[in-house]
Amino acid sequence: MTRRAHLLIAAALLAASSLAACGGSDSGGSSGKGEALTVFAAASLTKTFTELGKRFEADHDGTKVKFSFGGSSDLVEQIQSGAPADVFASADTKNMDKLGSDAEGRKDFATNTLEIAVPPGNPAAIATFADLAKPGVKLVICAPEVPCGTATAAVAENAGVALKPVSQEQSVTDVLGKVTSGEADAGIVYVTDVKGAGSSVEGITFPESSSVVNTYPIATVKDSTHADLAREFVDLVVGDQGQKVLAAAGFGSADGGQ
Repeated sequence: MTRRAHLLIAAALLAASSLAACGGSDSGGSSGKGEALTVFAAASLTKTFTELGKRFEADHDGTKVKFSFGGSSDLVEQIQSGAPADVFASADTKNMDKLGSDAEGRKDFATNTLEIAVPPGNPAAIATFADLAKPGVKLVICAPEVPCGTATAAVAENAGVALKPVSQEQSVTDVLGKVTSGEADAGIVYVTDVKGAGSSVEGITFPESSSVVNTYPIATVKDSTHADLAREFVDLVVGDQGQKVLAAAGFGSADGGQ
């Protein structure tokens, strides 16, 4: 089965589950009574957005925030294939650009940079970005169409390092999974992913990462059936509460501050 066929099936399943959760409601009111808000967000936002979703539900009686986390490129394809989404948050501007006029009220809300994740004890003795290219090092990175993969490729090119990964994954969570399971000696993810993983990995910073900074935009999705709620969720993310949660997780501000 082709990758696009998988995406279409995923979109159909999500549409069915969303309709069941909403009970057929198509209200766009901001009261949120009995409504389900569907948020598509980059995998690197899983912990922060889950926390913000709980706060949003607490402030909107009867509202349920449903998340679909994954690689930004996959999420865009699902939305374009008909998956119902009210809000989309991307880990880069390129994938948000793909939505074009279907992304309404677009706002930049955070930045992120790359970091090397290794298993506890760093068995492969990785100390620098160049070490990732050493013979025998099992390196896992994000696929090139995924924002973390695009950033990795750009950093490697800027540094003049030829990486030879044993695997390319569709999200940073998949890369982390390979590292924590011992399948990889090292993985390239975001600073926030290393921080969020706690003691399950060790982080190795490298100066070359500063050459590529990912900017995260968020927008409501055109034709959202919960447009008012969608705008309120965006406001939460870009507002003081959202920015405090993101900063605590290690994200930089939208103007590039870390």
